[in-house]
Amino acid sequence: MIIGFGFGYPIESILMLLLTSLISYALFKNFRKQKRQNLDPYEERERRRNYYYEQRRRAKEYTREFDLTDEEIERRLDEEFDENNYR
Repeated sequence: MIIGFGFGYPIESILMLLLTSLISYALFKNFRKQKRQNLDPYEERERRRNYYYEQRRRAKEYTREFDLTDEEIERRLDEEFDENNYR
């Protein structure tokens, strides 16, 4: 989140807005960086490993679901349109 304040003449207002927003951004980045540095490297590695395994599992699941031949696509379309016609 970037917060900025500006009062007075237009040029002063713009400069104040830029200055306060840069300060806000720097504070945000420092707090975020500090939060990440406190993690144990082994815990961070394990967390990232779990993330990548989960992404791989999801990718395989999507591959099984959507890696279709032309005939399978046509069959699915026929099934979907047959279901919609009966409702």
